[in-house]
Amino acid sequence: MTKPINLRQFRKNRARTEARAAADANAARHGEPRALREAREAEARRADQRHEDHRRDD
Repeated sequence: MTKPINLRQFRKNRARTEARAAADANAARHGEPRALREAREAEARRADQRHEDHRRDD
């Protein structure tokens, strides 16, 4: 027979894991220097513009 699972503990552990992942993502995003953040945003804008430039108008 298998061991019973406590769903309350399972849900709490999952919530903790998700919260920790979100906190790590926020720390990485807000912990980077301004120059790197602006460079990343500029590259994203260039990629969007490059994508738009290759659109075909029918």
